Amino acid sequence: MIEKHLDIPTADGAMNSFVVHPEEGGPHPVVLFYMDAPGKREELHDMARRLASVGYYVVLPNLYYRRARDFELKARTPEAMAPMFELMHGLSNAITVRDTQAMLDFADAQPEADASRVGAVGYCMSGPFVFAAAAAFPERFRCIASIHGAKMVTDEDDSPHLMAPRVRCETYVACAEMDIWAPPEVVARLQAALDAAGMRYRLEWYPGAQHGFVFPRREGIYHHASAERHWERLFDLFRRNLQAAPA
Repeated sequence: MIEKHLDIPTADGAMNSFVVHPEEGGPHPVVLFYMDAPGKREELHDMARRLASVGYYVVLPNLYYRRARDFELKARTPEAMAPMFELMHGLSNAITVRDTQAMLDFADAQPEADASRVGAVGYCMSGPFVFAAAAAFPERFRCIASIHGAKMVTDEDDSPHLMAPRVRCETYVACAEMDIWAPPEVVARLQAALDAAGMRYRLEWYPGAQHGFVFPRREGIYHHASAERHWERLFDLFRRNLQAAPA
């Protein structure tokens, strides 16, 4: 495996990122990995490595780069989480669309990457971001996945459920049974919007799982069986949509 820590130039500065891909057999399809609120950290690097190990060029950016290059949530206390929420509220769908453009431009220039085949996965706060990316660049994304995404239905004009008519790629939505950020009534509104738009999607509930269930270091929340199911679904989604050469 080849790993790199590098800066991707954006309209707003240098976005420090982790890039990982197989050593041989390229160019490889591209997967953009959008982080959750606790920050770009080794736990996410390990998840990116797992994706890369099955044949992908994975780009994991620090979405907080405008204000912090190295933020990582160390404890889940109100005091520790306050700066995380401040950083998180500094992001928006429009901002991350600009960052997505920078990531696509970067991937286009990498000989190890086949940027004609692009997918994306977003966790928690980034569930909306992958919808925004696919809606903004429908010709670039072959598939997206939102894993226990937060704020998937809001009263704002850029709510993910309102983007559904512009998302043309296959979409996977994983929902935790116990999730204050995406309770059943919110998920029902999201699903109705996806149906109305005629999207190609699968929305799946994870019984017994809490918000954040995929992260191995999330003590008391990590749910091994559900996390492994999420990997199975991701690998299948990306295999179907990214492994075939473009028509």
